[in-house]
Amino acid sequence: MAVSVDDREKQQLMIDRVIQEDGIVPDFTMLTDVDHQVIDRYGLFNPDEPRSRPVPHPTTFVIDKQGIVQWKFVEVNYRVRPENQDILEALMELQATESPSG
Repeated sequence: MAVSVDDREKQQLMIDRVIQEDGIVPDFTMLTDVDHQVIDRYGLFNPDEPRSRPVPHPTTFVIDKQGIVQWKFVEVNYRVRPENQDILEALMELQATESPSG
């Protein structure tokens, strides 16, 4: 899932852009946090962002079934994102530890 400070209208503009540029429809839940309560709880809001409005630090969490963060990627630069392979490895490791035989 994704959480952003954008309202539904701005999220839809982003979805439309992704579809147009990449030909892919995002297939995950997108939540809005306009008042950035969740983002603030994790300490991710970036008040120093030099854009027209502050944006959160790009962050990816892998969370286990008990709600515990098992892996995270936090970056100050909004253009830097984790590699898909890094996320997949974290998910595979989590799956191995949560499986009955692991």
